Amino acid sequence: MGIYLNPDNENFKSTLKREIYVDKTQMISVLNKFIDCDNKYLCISRPRRFGKTFANNMLAAYYSKGCNSKDVFAPYKIASDNTFEQYLNKFNVIKIDVNSEYRNALDKDHLIIKITKSIRAEMQEQFSSISFDEYDSIADCILKVHAATSEKFVILMDEYDVLVRENVSESLFTQYLDLLNGLFKSDTVRPAIALAYLTGILPIVRDRVQSKLNNFEEYTILNADKLAEYIGFTGDEVRALCKKYNADFDEYKRWYDGYSQQGIEIYNPESVVKSLMYRDLANYWGKTSTYAVISDRIQENFEGMKDDIIRMLSGESVDVNVTRYMNTMTDFSTRSDAFTYLIHLGYLAYNKEDSTCRIPNKEVRQEWFNAIETNKEYAVTNKIIQGSKELLNETLSGNEEAVAKALDESHIHVTSNRSYNNEDALQSAIYLSYIYALNKYTVIKEMTSGKDFADVVFIPFVENMPAMIIELKRNDCAESAISQIKEKKYFDSLSHYSGNLLFVGINYDEKTKKHECKIEKLEKK
Repeated sequence: MGIYLNPDNENFKSTLKREIYVDKTQMISVLNKFIDCDNKYLCISRPRRFGKTFANNMLAAYYSKGCNSKDVFAPYKIASDNTFEQYLNKFNVIKIDVNSEYRNALDKDHLIIKITKSIRAEMQEQFSSISFDEYDSIADCILKVHAATSEKFVILMDEYDVLVRENVSESLFTQYLDLLNGLFKSDTVRPAIALAYLTGILPIVRDRVQSKLNNFEEYTILNADKLAEYIGFTGDEVRALCKKYNADFDEYKRWYDGYSQQGIEIYNPESVVKSLMYRDLANYWGKTSTYAVISDRIQENFEGMKDDIIRMLSGESVDVNVTRYMNTMTDFSTRSDAFTYLIHLGYLAYNKEDSTCRIPNKEVRQEWFNAIETNKEYAVTNKIIQGSKELLNETLSGNEEAVAKALDESHIHVTSNRSYNNEDALQSAIYLSYIYALNKYTVIKEMTSGKDFADVVFIPFVENMPAMIIELKRNDCAESAISQIKEKKYFDSLSHYSGNLLFVGINYDEKTKKHECKIEKLEKK
């Protein structure tokens, strides 16, 4: 049993002692299918605080010969899997937390040398009958053990990409590439490796380390495939936790959901756990990261980027091409590069079905608000957002003139001159102007209702708030919009709703570029 070689199961046991623990052990059954296969090299990338390190500790506890974990896993799902005992504590595990090693190193330029010396010393201690040379690399040590004992190794490397993301010296980076090459590219070492499992925030960087890791299968936030449900909490898991702790699942969905993988809704586990423990829905993930990464990207302002960001702030999705990004922290050439980077960091969510991205939830939206608040290019956007609470109040009180005036400013801001008269532009203006309403309403665009589609419907999820139906017209009149709501019975789809209704008719005049508003209240008895 060592620090790097064949660690014990204490870290995993500490996780199990938490008040809130979600059983992810069935992930082991998936990984067991890769043991000794030609695709036994796996790289999993996810945002910070999505449970990557917890998974690494679990895998170390299961595979490591340095402990007996049968009783530890006995109460959990993996214990009933037919491969459970086949691989339980059967491998020599080498576990390296690259992030911790780098942060704690006093002499960072000699980090790889220090790690190699430490692992070699543990090898010598655990395999005393084998002679190890002071110049042996980790790969050399693995080969000697395998040749003498036929025993195989599982390599677990957490935050493998730290030395790629950080501005490290060329000497350290070269040493790191040599380490990766020796462990994962050598045909001589390959038979000695049963499984390699790497985690990071970014996928394999194409222009710097891909040649050393191009034999790895990647499971990213863009395509998690069979590992989708094991990094992060699923909707079913959060629903069960909310039931146990008497919490409102719908609220948790609004706050922390949004990362869809293989048809599974994935939640930020760090935020869910902390909010349940503190009994307070709040922005916890932002406290472990920083909105500066958003600010850095939006300052680049590639062509069309600002318009797309405003649309996403308004609750819409925008197209993104995720195929050309080089997975670096610095090489951004297009808006899609910047958006793809923010997807990997969790600040945007990706929809694989239609190749779009969006701001995933309320927690992350606050980080975007923080970023634009400090960016001069978005001063008007920030002003509209800050005024959206007052606009909602003016709407609820029936102040038609105030609503029309607010839309005048929002409409001209969210669109270019070429698209100013576009109907989508008017809808975007509506979404941005009423963005505060997302704190109290579910907003549905083109909702099937009555005999047609209502343009925008606001359905409250808090008490004592009226539902709102907004109908848009161009070169007509606001009265006509109200009449259409009534004639086509857009309110029929809200028949289950027991509260009052608010009809909002908005007309936009293309010549004057002005808006007209009409508001009617329907009080249910």
